[in-house]
Parts: sequence; structure tokens; C-alpha cells
Amino acid sequence: MLYIRTRVLFILVMLLSVAPSLHAVSLPDFTTLVEKYSPAVVNISTTQKVDLYKQHMPIPGFPDNHGLGELFRKFFEHQQQFGEPDSFDEQSLGSGFIVSDDGYILTNTHVVKGADEILVRLYDRRELEAEVIGTDEQSDIALLKIAAKNLPTVKLGSSKNLKVGEWVMAIGNPFGFDHTVTAGIVSAKGRNFQNENYVPFIQTDVAINPGNSGGPLFNTKGEVVGINSRISSEPGRQSYAGLSFAIPAEVAKDVMLQLKTSGQVSRGWLGVMIQDVTPDLSRSFGLDKPRGALVAKVIEDSPAMRGGVKVGDIILKLNNQQIETSSQLPPLVGSLRAGEVVKLSVIREGKRKALSFKIGELPEETLTGSAIKKRDKTTPIDRLGLKLRELDETRKEESGVEYGVVVVGVTDGPAEEIGLRSDDIIQMVDNQKIENIAGLRKVISGIKPGRSVAILVLRETGPVFLAMRMP
Repeated sequence: MLYIRTRVLFILVMLLSVAPSLHAVSLPDFTTLVEKYSPAVVNISTTQKVDLYKQHMPIPGFPDNHGLGELFRKFFEHQQQFGEPDSFDEQSLGSGFIVSDDGYILTNTHVVKGADEILVRLYDRRELEAEVIGTDEQSDIALLKIAAKNLPTVKLGSSKNLKVGEWVMAIGNPFGFDHTVTAGIVSAKGRNFQNENYVPFIQTDVAINPGNSGGPLFNTKGEVVGINSRISSEPGRQSYAGLSFAIPAEVAKDVMLQLKTSGQVSRGWLGVMIQDVTPDLSRSFGLDKPRGALVAKVIEDSPAMRGGVKVGDIILKLNNQQIETSSQLPPLVGSLRAGEVVKLSVIREGKRKALSFKIGELPEETLTGSAIKKRDKTTPIDRLGLKLRELDETRKEESGVEYGVVVVGVTDGPAEEIGLRSDDIIQMVDNQKIENIAGLRKVISGIKPGRSVAILVLRETGPVFLAMRMP
């Protein structure tokens, strides 16, 4: 018995002695990577001359001809007469990294946008003026060039094999503190932000602050897997709150090559407005689970329209690439070139359909909503809790649509529950086009109580599908 107790005690002591070393092994050591790649990370400072009198500090919400705006203009003119300065230099800081030994540097567009002078400070404290080779607003990537040779460089890798939970490291200049190193893990991949659909951001918990923008994000192999671009924090604050976002290296590499060769970036374009498929919408479209990108609008004379894509289609595949959420589609489309043949697999009215057509080039201007005005002549539909009116010629011209009915009021009922609101134009219900109020009544009367149906509405912000359960 004594022997067994002694044996157990010995095993416990051994486990306790080994446990700390096992834990230590699991933590990465970035010291070698920092020593090797810090010299390739640069500090970028910009100067922009701001004209006080041309800007005359406009007040948001007031038109140019408002009396207060005129008062401010006269105040600045008075200051100018008495020798006050008519401009000031606005300065900002950011980071970047050298990608070729002859002086090409990657950073963020927002770091250098509008700058009159760009200075790059190297690891050895040399300061060199940089030339902008090109910038891309959609990806927030800029390519700079300095006149130097035999510079230290980093290796651009890929984020495709990066796993959530994997360790990563950032080097940058937060608040002007040169070559600050921070580390963390990958929190998520494929993050998208409104109006920034062409970049599937890498989310990390690496501490990123103002001045880190444009700096490299490394994996444990020493490869640059992303460019630190933005943070998410509380309103009114611009400091780290645990959420940082980086542009994937493969996006940066593609943009860099295009900027280097042509000075501009070309992206593929389908010409559709899409949204996620919610659980309610998936049931209304007959899907087994929420997946794909739901087409809410097909733009006139776009590649998608010429290729036969229709409103209500759910895109499940693009060139054999599965589309689980709508945010996956824009980056895939954007990576294609105009003229390439794209193959889509869609669900239309419950049946799978294959489409194939040539992709177009993303136009510079995007589709915007039209101003919407209210009018009289309303008709109630009590079952839904809606007040409607017909779509007249004036409204058709304003909104650019040919059919639908206009919502002018929402009362207690299913319409209010799903978020329908005044000025929405209802265009489709249950995959059926709505030409007028009578047509809407007919469609509604044929839907069984308790069934979920998809409703396509047009708003100032664009088209959107809503799922409504019939009472």
C-alpha cells in the first residue's frame, strides 16, 4: 500500500514539474522575427496644407448660402486683413513596409490621401521623400516609392491558410512610437464592412492604434499575411478596444501589381445588389438552411442582366467556389478581370440553375437611391397592417422603377414586425411581380396563413428582401 502511495505521489510531482514547460512551449517566441523584419518596417509622416479661407469652416447641416456660413466667411476675411495666417500644415502618421530592395513600399491609402508631402523614415533613421505610384480607395492600399537601394524587405505571404486562433504579430508606429511590436491571435476571417465589400478583412485581437495603419501583420513563419488597416472602438474614441482588422496579403499583392504596372486597379463586376439569406427567407425560398447570396436587384444593362440573373435568385456557387454568405461574393467577383467567363450556380423558384457569361469591369460610380416624396390617394390592406398607394409616373421617374406599390403608412401587424416603413416600394411578393394594389391583394389572398414569404422592397438605400409570416 505504501509503495502504491509513493508511486502515485511520484507521478503527480512529475506532472506538476512538466506542466509549466508544456504550457511555455505552446506560446510563440517572436524575438527572432522582430530582429529580422523590423528593419523593413517604416514610419510614414504626411503633411497637407489646409486653406482656412477657402474652407471657412462650414457648419454641417447648413447650406452654403445660409446666414451663419456667410458670417463665418466674413470673420475669416477680417482675420486675413489683420495679417493672421491663411493656412496651416496638417500632419499625420502611419506605417508601411518595404516589399522590394529598390524602394517600393506598401501602406494604406488613408495614410497618404491628400498629402502634399510624404516622408518615409527608415530603421536607420534616414528620412526620404516618397512618390505615390498609385492608390486604391476600394481596398485602402497605396504603393509608394523611395529613391534607395539594397533595402531590407519582407516576404508577402497569403492569408488563405491562416486559421482562426493562430498567433500573429504586428509591427508599426502607434502614436508615433517607432517599431512597436504587438501580438495576438486571429479572431475571424472574411469580415466585411458597409461600402467596403471588396476586402474580406482578417479580424485579430492584436493591439492596433492610430499610427499602426499600413503596417504589416506577420504569421509565425515571418510572412506578411495582412496589412493593418482599421480598428473598431466606441463612438468618439480612436483607440484599441480588442477589435483590429487587416487587409489580406493576397488582396494587397494583386492591387500592388496592378498599381505598379498601370497605376490603377481593375475589378470584376456582376451588376447585382445582394443580401444574406436569413432563416425566415430560407424557408420562404424552400432552402434546407440559410446559405448563399440573395439577389435583390439586377442593374440595367449589367453583365448579370445579360447573363440571365434574375431578382430572387440565390447564388450558391461562383466558379465552383461555395457561397455561404453574401459577404463572400464581392471579393471573389472583384478578383476577376473583365472578360473572364464566370459560372454561377443559383436556386431559382426552388430549382437549381447554371448560368455562364462574361464578367464586366466595376464602374467608378455606384448606383444610388433617388429622393422619395409622399403623396395622397392611399388604400389600406388590413391583413398586413399597410396603407398603400399606386406608383404614379412621377414616382416611377424619381425612383427609376417601372412597377410596384408605395407604402405610405404602417400600423400594428406583420408589416410593422418585419420593418416595412413609409416610402418603401413593394415590388415582389412570393416571387410574383407586383404591378398595382389589386395585384398585391390577389397575391396575398392566395398565400396560406402561417406561411413565410419573401417580399422585395425598394428603399433609398437600395433593394432588400424581407421575410413575412402571413397571419
